[in-house]
Amino acid sequence: MAPIKFGTDGWRAVIAEDFTFANVARVAQATADFWKSEIGNSKSEIFRREPKVVVGYDRRFLSDRFAQITAEVFVGNDFQVILTPEPTPTPSVSFAVKNLQAVGGVMITASHNPPIFNGFKLKSHFGGSSSAEVCAAVESFLDRNPPPFKNNKSKLEIAVQDVRPAHFAAIKQLVDFKLIAKAKLRVAHDALFGVGAGVFETLLAKTNCTVTTLNGAHDILFGGISPEPLPKNYALGGAQLRNNPHDICLVTDGDADRIGAMDGRGEPLTNQQVIALLLHHLVRNRGGRGTVTKTFNTTAMVDKMCAAWNLPLTEVGIGFRFIAPELMKTGALFGAEESGSVGFANHIPERDGLAAGLFLLEMLAMEKISVNQLWANLEKYFGPHRYARFDAPYPVEKRTALMESLKRNPPTKLLQSPLVKVDARDGVKFIAADSAWLMLRGSGTEPVLRIYAEAKSDAAVQKLLKLGVSWLAH
Repeated sequence: MAPIKFGTDGWRAVIAEDFTFANVARVAQATADFWKSEIGNSKSEIFRREPKVVVGYDRRFLSDRFAQITAEVFVGNDFQVILTPEPTPTPSVSFAVKNLQAVGGVMITASHNPPIFNGFKLKSHFGGSSSAEVCAAVESFLDRNPPPFKNNKSKLEIAVQDVRPAHFAAIKQLVDFKLIAKAKLRVAHDALFGVGAGVFETLLAKTNCTVTTLNGAHDILFGGISPEPLPKNYALGGAQLRNNPHDICLVTDGDADRIGAMDGRGEPLTNQQVIALLLHHLVRNRGGRGTVTKTFNTTAMVDKMCAAWNLPLTEVGIGFRFIAPELMKTGALFGAEESGSVGFANHIPERDGLAAGLFLLEMLAMEKISVNQLWANLEKYFGPHRYARFDAPYPVEKRTALMESLKRNPPTKLLQSPLVKVDARDGVKFIAADSAWLMLRGSGTEPVLRIYAEAKSDAAVQKLLKLGVSWLAH
């Protein structure tokens, strides 16, 4: 039996190598066994809850088949199963879990990973990513029981149900949709060949806005990219925008739970700019107050904004599963991580790229100035913040030694600024006196080392990234 290890958001593996029908059935059975144990546990939040599960899937190779097998294993374990009829955004599945009071959900997706990967994302009853503790518990149930596929003895049938309309209605309620509807915005949406294709056309149907979907074809190779909202993946969409300008281009990842953006002429915005713009909008335009949560590899502009506006800020480890519990606390406002994952209070405690897109459109409808001018205003007030990330292939087995070496031998300064802090919660982050920082961290889903840097100029950021890369050779 191949070993199965859960990462930051469920289990991911290479299709046909480890991500096989047999292994998906093993993981589904372990998940069923775990949820059954929780339904019978008086200390569990799903004690005596109806054994109901939502299963969805993305556009990756064989995702529909993997989802069907997952659903059959659950039905074989006497769970009521709601299976989506076609590729569906992850936040729609998460919303359905909470809305339908299911014990949990499974999304067959590898999100932003390269096309050769697929994954088994676990969603807990509250409609968000399952915690590390829950993932470890599911792992502990692996291979205790063989998967009983749906057979003639099962009294239950798989219920095929489109869960998107309820989610779409809910996110329209989060914003002033009437204002957006009459704003005559020219909206482009780069779906990066993922499940978000067509969603904003659906959401903005019968409004005065026009929507153009870019890269919306169902392509299991994602046009030769990894479907992640990063500027390096915007070349194809950017070229189309230069020929056909819009007011903004929203970008979603492979399963539409992350948000990125370009300006209307195809110039990329970093995810950090998008996060800062969303926080600005929530507070300055909508009068929002409450606790902001960010992962510690997210832009330092968020820290400055919270300080200026007297908002409490909580900094957590990397992975949205650390943000989700904070969004469920009384007084929460907003949560964000570097990758373009953002979540909103009074919604599901989950990253939702579609809700984020509507908030960006509401911002433009309210402010009536360009997204470039909005960003220029923020930098004028809070100072320049330039950010970049570089992903370097790096053997997983060498990570620990590298991180220990960097912790023991930190640099005395970054560029010309003295080092003031080393943060080793997850990877290693070096922070300089002038607030520039450099961070190295192993990916939780790929054999990759991520190098992050933020400084006051693009040139300084590139120098920091080169410094980080130079350490990999030692």
